Amino acid sequence: MRFLIDGADGAFATILLAHGAGAPMDSPAMDAAARALANAGFRVARFEFSYMAARRQGGRKPPPRAELLQGEYREAVRELGASGPLIIGGKSMGGRVASMVADGLHASGSIVGLLCLGYPFHPPAKPEQLRTAHLAELKAPTLICQGTRDPFGTPEDVMSYDLSGQIEILWLEDGDHDLKPRKKVSGFSAEDHLATVARTAEAWARRVIG
Repeated sequence: MRFLIDGADGAFATILLAHGAGAPMDSPAMDAAARALANAGFRVARFEFSYMAARRQGGRKPPPRAELLQGEYREAVRELGASGPLIIGGKSMGGRVASMVADGLHASGSIVGLLCLGYPFHPPAKPEQLRTAHLAELKAPTLICQGTRDPFGTPEDVMSYDLSGQIEILWLEDGDHDLKPRKKVSGFSAEDHLATVARTAEAWARRVIG
């Protein structure tokens, strides 16, 4: 398994990030998020699920159901072999898969928490198709960073869900599914929001590490 690494080896914590359903680990959004988190003091490792890695050889394999990717995520944790505190997560689908394996890894002491960047609470325009059942009993400390105009879950949507008390949500004004705001509307740039994500994630991580 190939990893992209940002940040220092001696960082206070490592974050393992998986990509979303349609874009690879080195997409502009993933690059920007990894840089921001590394600048906040994390070591950031990125990996690709096998279907996405296969696309680099010229194929166009569709993503499997998120439930079928849990084994690959666990294998990425094993192969990375982080020596210090480890946080798992990802963008959109990557964060969703991480959330499915988080409690088992947390119970075994393999990870300290879960970081989701744009969680896909439901498909766009299909708010009845919730992807939240497992989040009600989640035990791993969790930080979800979500744009307020994310079509996969707005504040109005999410406030009605039954979510574990272990989940904290950082709402980013006017952010879309990539956390990007419209600067003329919000006054914020994408870089502003990623800096907020990184600062919040650092404070949260230091708190959960203890």
